[in-house]
Amino acid sequence: MAQFIKIYPENPNEKEIAKVIKALKDGALIIYPTDTVYGLGCDITNTKALERIAKIKGVKLEKANFSFVCSDLSNISDYIKQIDTSTFKILKRALPGPYTFILPGNNNLPKEFKKKTTVGIRVPDNEIALEIVRKLGNPIVSTSIHDDDEILEYSTDPELIFEKWQNLVDIVIDGGYGDNEASTIIDLSEGEPVVIREGKGSLDIL
Repeated sequence: MAQFIKIYPENPNEKEIAKVIKALKDGALIIYPTDTVYGLGCDITNTKALERIAKIKGVKLEKANFSFVCSDLSNISDYIKQIDTSTFKILKRALPGPYTFILPGNNNLPKEFKKKTTVGIRVPDNEIALEIVRKLGNPIVSTSIHDDDEILEYSTDPELIFEKWQNLVDIVIDGGYGDNEASTIIDLSEGEPVVIREGKGSLDIL
């Protein structure tokens, strides 16, 4: 059964963050808050954990469209090809924020994603998520947790999330109520921005 850990976004407790980091390094799956909906994530370098997430989502790992949650723009550059100035300006305006940007991947992508030409990148405006990635030292792979409820697409209450997911993941972080609107997805891989999904992030950044 999963651990239920309360962490306050304004001032994440270092001891609790350290507990999450240790678990991630050991291959744990976590559910954690972002600036949009709660996400399901694991250490990007842990193959077994990646396979578990793919299984939960019912997709083949090499075909899965997971996002990489990074801590800042320099962290992003580890995994993407060099981008032009106009793309960089958009990222700088938008991040951290409720966006997922699809960018051309480089040769540093983990072996599970080597066949991919593009990668989805997130830098959420949420101190818990950012602190986890900073302390872990590399991104976490992430995917939104959808709800089976027909009215609510996403669960926002951490206790209800815990009830539903406690036997599938190792840690559920209670960082307060989540949002029920997902990130805006913008494809920047071909130069000109293409809006794939309009979500919480405003399109004024383009």
